[in-house]
Amino acid sequence: MNKVAIVTDSTAGIPDSIAREYNITVVPLSVLWDDKSYLDGIDITPEEFYERLAKSDTLPTTSQPSAGMFAEVFKKLIDQGYDILTIVMSSKLSGTYQSAILAAEDFPKNRISVVDSLQASMPLTLVVLMATQAAQRGATLLECANLAKDLCQRVRILFIVDTLEFLYKGGRIGGAARLIGSALKMKPILELKDGLIDSYENVRTFKKATERVFEIAESELGKQGTIEYLGIATANVPQREQEFLTMAHQRFNVRNEFVGMISPVIGTYVGPGTVGLVYIPAKKA
Repeated sequence: MNKVAIVTDSTAGIPDSIAREYNITVVPLSVLWDDKSYLDGIDITPEEFYERLAKSDTLPTTSQPSAGMFAEVFKKLIDQGYDILTIVMSSKLSGTYQSAILAAEDFPKNRISVVDSLQASMPLTLVVLMATQAAQRGATLLECANLAKDLCQRVRILFIVDTLEFLYKGGRIGGAARLIGSALKMKPILELKDGLIDSYENVRTFKKATERVFEIAESELGKQGTIEYLGIATANVPQREQEFLTMAHQRFNVRNEFVGMISPVIGTYVGPGTVGLVYIPAKKA
């Protein structure tokens, strides 16, 4: 039985140190800014990105990785004897999934599985980390793929943006479009629903929005409910990161956690100041 290698895309925001430690291969998307292209997380870090975004008069755009980039990764891993589980961001937000599918067509079908997560950013991160743990325990490609599909359906994100401007200008506003006009002085609570960004609720201040996010989570998880994997993602706002992390531990039983920054590609659409609460509920016995 072949060992399983995990491949994902850069919107997962997995740091190089963790990718190396757990043998996760990250295929980068690109940020296009003032006629120059930057590989997400390689040529431009999240810190550099948000510092520049705060001062820039222009907004970046993004582009998906090519099928050739995935094919190069696939060939290397198959030559090393691995089966490959590829988990990428929502096909409704990017063409990344299609690029991976096209690349996989040139290899034996039983060696590569490509999963459309219908997620992005931290939800994708948590799915990738848990699938990687299963692979390291010796799970087969089919077992890892089935686990990933289950996790993609169960992972939950609620996030707050400072403004809908970036989602609107980037064309990724989805169901949150109905908030335009009414949300000028509001702090929208958003979610990923069926692979697209959708509005959950509109709250007047960031403080109230934060309280409401945890009320929603508590209504779904129960008081002191158990979270199998907690994720906190921010667009370079450490104080909000710490606030969310503290509140999560006060309200829930957290088994595993990951705290990270939103990647430049995702930051292009959500903008600075964004913070998200992500969780995979523990399965009931």
